[in-house]
Amino acid sequence: MVSSTIVRAIITATALVAPCAAEAENLMTAQGAAPAAPADAGQSPWQMRLRALGVITNDSGGVDGLPGSDLSFSNTLIPEFDLSYFFSNNISLELILGTTYAKVHGGGSISALDEVGETWLLPPTLILQYHLTDLGSFRPYVGAGVNYTMFYNQSGKSARSLDVKNSFGVALQAGFDYMIDDHWGVNVDAKKIFLRPDFDANVGGADVHGKAKLDPWLIGAGLTYRF
Repeated sequence: MVSSTIVRAIITATALVAPCAAEAENLMTAQGAAPAAPADAGQSPWQMRLRALGVITNDSGGVDGLPGSDLSFSNTLIPEFDLSYFFSNNISLELILGTTYAKVHGGGSISALDEVGETWLLPPTLILQYHLTDLGSFRPYVGAGVNYTMFYNQSGKSARSLDVKNSFGVALQAGFDYMIDDHWGVNVDAKKIFLRPDFDANVGGADVHGKAKLDPWLIGAGLTYRF
């Protein structure tokens, strides 16, 4: 179930984003710009990173039909793994993997609920990146892509039950690698994911619905390895 959903999410994300790499280079060529240089012949197109990642959520959301209701979510620190494939020295596709959890708290007119419940999140994200390569060992990049977040192991606390719905989101990214040698480097990275899933809950026997506006910042640092 969770594993088959991950596969479907990765396939869908790849279908949505991967064609953009070829289109980006075709557009640059059509406009008279020099096409991106091919990846170095002596270097593998594959790269991986391992980061420590801070997940900082936006505290917003609410319950439908309850004016003044608000939601907040816990922040977490997690490990994150990503794998990149370089189509050229400038353009790559990065798959980001990690899992985290969020405690959901009521606020505003529902602050008396305190901790509503807890859910785990599995948010595979596929990002098309553009790298600057003429700055020596310093290699900044920007990216944009698609995220599909799956919610699992959900449980209520003041709510009898909590069911946050799986959701697509847009991801934006900026960061840099500082390469120590041809293979190893250090990485600093920031991503913003626009994630606003719907949810159902049962509170005191009443079924309620709403939207959780998590919109997290993902701030990370770690190691880069180019094969």
